Amino acid sequence: MALALDEARRAIADGEVPVGAVIVSGGEAIARAHNLREGLQDPSAHAEMLAIREAARKLRRWRLTGTTLYVTLEPCAMCAGGIVLARIDRLVFGSFDSKAGACGSVLEIVREPRLNHRLEVVTGVLEKECRLLLRKFFADRREGNGATDQ
Repeated sequence: MALALDEARRAIADGEVPVGAVIVSGGEAIARAHNLREGLQDPSAHAEMLAIREAARKLRRWRLTGTTLYVTLEPCAMCAGGIVLARIDRLVFGSFDSKAGACGSVLEIVREPRLNHRLEVVTGVLEKECRLLLRKFFADRREGNGATDQ
């Protein structure tokens, strides 16, 4: 999760909402990403989706079985769907997202029994650090310190 937090800090430097993601396979970080929606002008450029794409390229397969995704914020519906479709085995996230989270807060996509893939979900890892990074970003934005809209 420390690597995902590093990615979230990189997002701030890029003027993006501070969400970072890392995918690990065989004990090695094979993909790292942070939000790039503003920079790419792409609504799907969430940290999780970018990391999934990079991991698939590196592993040369779309089924990401045997991997763990670490992300600083609970994935949204789009990302949760991507996680399930990519067959990621384990999701570890820091802070819950009470407005858009799809892994227990608002929706429960990753544990939906009617879907064809199940994964382990671990929550609250470095939660305080993840939450504080987001809070500071949005407080700075409200104060006019140059941050962008989510």
